[in-house]
Amino acid sequence: MIVYPNAKINLGLQVLRRRPDGYHDLATVFYPIPLQDALEVHGADRFRFRQAGSMLDCPAGDNLVIRALKMLEADFRLPELDIFLYKHIPSGAGLGGGSSDAAFMMKLLNDEYHLGLSADDLRHRLSALGADCAFFVDNTPALATGIGDHLVPIDFSLSGWTLLLVKPDVAVSTRDAYADVQPRERDGEDGAALMKALMLPVEEWQGQVTNDFECSVFPRYPEIAGIRDLLLDLGAVYASMSGSGSAVFGLFRQPVEAPEEKFAGCFVRQRTLE
Repeated sequence: MIVYPNAKINLGLQVLRRRPDGYHDLATVFYPIPLQDALEVHGADRFRFRQAGSMLDCPAGDNLVIRALKMLEADFRLPELDIFLYKHIPSGAGLGGGSSDAAFMMKLLNDEYHLGLSADDLRHRLSALGADCAFFVDNTPALATGIGDHLVPIDFSLSGWTLLLVKPDVAVSTRDAYADVQPRERDGEDGAALMKALMLPVEEWQGQVTNDFECSVFPRYPEIAGIRDLLLDLGAVYASMSGSGSAVFGLFRQPVEAPEEKFAGCFVRQRTLE
């Protein structure tokens, strides 16, 4: 059994208010992109977990794939498994790679071992692992509000646009991202202002479809701000940080020549969106 968990980008990200529980209410649009890990699972005589590709700085038991497995094992009898995860999506990037791995693992086990969990069941369980994990159950564009866990599917497409994704060799901690961000209420229901901005032509998004974390992250990590500016200089119609960083993406009308010397030491991938 093999599946290919994909990444996502955030189209806009508004920090609306601080909640009594210490979290923040947000509004953002999650959009799936064709950048994938590989997850292979087989029945075995004994449990084994292996990981290759971009290595993760955490114990195996903390990996979201294993946490998803343990969550199901608490309620269902599953066989011993041999699990192999190849990481291609960089971590600490704001691309949801770990969340996607967890969701695809849970969906794979549900399908293969006929656990009978509905999409709502899967989303409920995955929300306990991370705010954006539930998005990857349906894996289609969605407006996310609350802490990112309230999802409303939207009819929205960037099909045909070229995405140039760049992640510098830095990781932005959640604490740093929130350190200087100023929550700001928008008029109307949560997400309404963002959706109104996204209905503009993509050529008008810059300065209208904004990521509030950039105000906090860019001064602390000027190299991330520099990548955003370089993408615009290369002709991106729109460029923004994804989530709380550190990955930045640009949208282009057609494939672009990305000068290697400008992005030295960075993870760089170009994809045509579907």
